[in-house]
Amino acid sequence: MKKFFITAFFALISVVLFAQTKLYVNPKFPEIAKNQKIIAILPFKVSINLRPNQMKKITPEQLKDMQINEGKGIQSALFSWFMKRSQQGRLSVQVQQPVVTNVELKKAGIDESNIDSYTPADIAKLLKVDAVIMGTLETTKPMSDGVSVAVGVLFGVWGATNRATMNLFIYNSGDNMVLLNYNKGVAGSLGSSTQDMVNILMRKASRRIAYVSNK
Repeated sequence: MKKFFITAFFALISVVLFAQTKLYVNPKFPEIAKNQKIIAILPFKVSINLRPNQMKKITPEQLKDMQINEGKGIQSALFSWFMKRSQQGRLSVQVQQPVVTNVELKKAGIDESNIDSYTPADIAKLLKVDAVIMGTLETTKPMSDGVSVAVGVLFGVWGATNRATMNLFIYNSGDNMVLLNYNKGVAGSLGSSTQDMVNILMRKASRRIAYVSNK
């Protein structure tokens, strides 16, 4: 048990030592947020940077599927992150259910292959929301349920450390204004799930997102 706590301590230190954060907050964000009622979180675009010897064990199609599933995992984990704050009475907006967001995107023919052809305002209008959260994630080890299991079986990376960089944007509907841009990279032990990783990556951002009260 003592060995476990020592290992956990140094894993935490490794996360802190390699952390890099860039945060932009639009000065108008707090005022704009007062008039917003509902926001949506899109699936993230994910790049899984496997090592060359790992890439030999899967096809490009399998990697693409992993990245799509991981992107939806980030979307789901962020939704849970916001819902926790909603339950605490600290969230000023509603968050559209990911299943609703994804169905509406699918009905409109929008997916990871063509979403760059649409502005955030286009998507916000389609989803009937006041703002959209979207972004990218680069990681060396997927952590979504099922995806991480598959990678663990293929490559034997159970419990391996991970590097992850999230680049998150919140866009205002109508004018495509960037309300917040949060870029954070960490390296080390990021827990055992996508939710653990999101919790670590969002720790600092929570103090600057106008929808979240810090009471």
